[in-house]
Amino acid sequence: MYQKFLVALKKATFCFIVKIMKYFLITFGCQMNKSDSERIARVLEKMGYQKASKENEADLILVNMCSVRQSAVDRVYGLAKKFKKLRTSNIKLRTVLTGCISKRDFLKFENFFDFILPIKTLNLWPEILKKEKFHFLPDQREKIFVEKFGCQYLKIKPKYEKNFSVFIPISTGCNNFCSFCIVPFVRGPLICRDHNEILEEAKEAIKNGAKEIWLLGQNVNDYHSPSDPSINFAKLLKMVNEINGNFWIRFTSPHPKNFSNELIETMAKCQKVTPYLNLPIQSGDDEILKRMNRGYTVKEYKNLVKKIRKSFRKYRKGLEKEIAISTDVIVGFPGETKKQFQNTVKLFKEIKFDMAYIAQFSPRPGTVAERMKDDVPKKEKERRWKILTEILRENALEKNKKFIGKEIEVLPEEYENEFLIGKSRHHKSVKISSKINLIGNFVKVKILDAMPWGLKGTISKA
Repeated sequence: MYQKFLVALKKATFCFIVKIMKYFLITFGCQMNKSDSERIARVLEKMGYQKASKENEADLILVNMCSVRQSAVDRVYGLAKKFKKLRTSNIKLRTVLTGCISKRDFLKFENFFDFILPIKTLNLWPEILKKEKFHFLPDQREKIFVEKFGCQYLKIKPKYEKNFSVFIPISTGCNNFCSFCIVPFVRGPLICRDHNEILEEAKEAIKNGAKEIWLLGQNVNDYHSPSDPSINFAKLLKMVNEINGNFWIRFTSPHPKNFSNELIETMAKCQKVTPYLNLPIQSGDDEILKRMNRGYTVKEYKNLVKKIRKSFRKYRKGLEKEIAISTDVIVGFPGETKKQFQNTVKLFKEIKFDMAYIAQFSPRPGTVAERMKDDVPKKEKERRWKILTEILRENALEKNKKFIGKEIEVLPEEYENEFLIGKSRHHKSVKISSKINLIGNFVKVKILDAMPWGLKGTISKA
């Protein structure tokens, strides 16, 4: 009996001293990066890693970076000192960099990270991470690399951060080559997923409680299924809309230059598609748009907005007759004169966007715009940013006031201090007084007040 006890004790002691390896994942950038991180988490947990709650608890720290803005790149550089300090308490700590990485930044980051890996090689990570170090960043548009990896990593089942709101990539990469954008270089060419694969992922997510489906792509309206090219984005949207269940559909990002009438009508007719659209304009001046290689004029953009609004007024009822439109814009693009900027001001006042993501131009490595003279001073860029932000503030408040006294549906995402924070179908941020945690459940909310950047309300009584 004593011998058996000793054997059991040895086994228990061994189990006790075996260290559980933990990972910590830091994600910068867009929804596509967040979706990629969900697949990274799945791979690591299959390898036996557990998620750490803090960086100093981790044996493996992964940074999924963004290169679209210099500020995002700078944040990654800022992590270098932190990693150095963490290594003093954990000499076995290893670090991984992935995501959208320019070749220029790759050469600098080699000194900071043990591994630099393209996200498209995710299937190989379990073997690669057995090495001590490995740095690999091929040309993302290189034929051999594209043929070997494509978008196969998207077949990996994600570990959703929020089961009630899920990101489903329908494509990766881009072929547009806007002069300011690094995405075609760091993401590679446009590659679309098969529609059957997308639908299967959506059905599984909805079966497991998803209330919101985000369809993702660098340019979603360029989508065509590889197994059936007749299935474009409009048809895919309709297919997702026909899946049984109570859920919302959102998508990002579309491009104004090829936004078809079929897509406009499909959006308006499909009731699960929320009345919200992010439609990047980038500039309100035709000459700047041409130099940005955007492929449309201001007039064409304005006509497109009119068509979309008209279609929703035709096919939707109540509050949903008015679609919320947000945009992206860059101030201080090389050569942008004060007069050209005033054209953007004029557009903002005319369109009256519900929201806008306003960026100050920063040159990106390898892009055409990098070779242009960055001749708008930083202070002038800041001045232009403030002007557009103030116009946006006024327009957004005017739009949001229309919801006061109305009952709307909201999907809460956070709960703290007896307040729920969530998004409405119009993608408005809503703060809700509630004594109950209702994260991930649709709630009916009566709107009591409106601010430029959100709404306040209380849960409606049944």
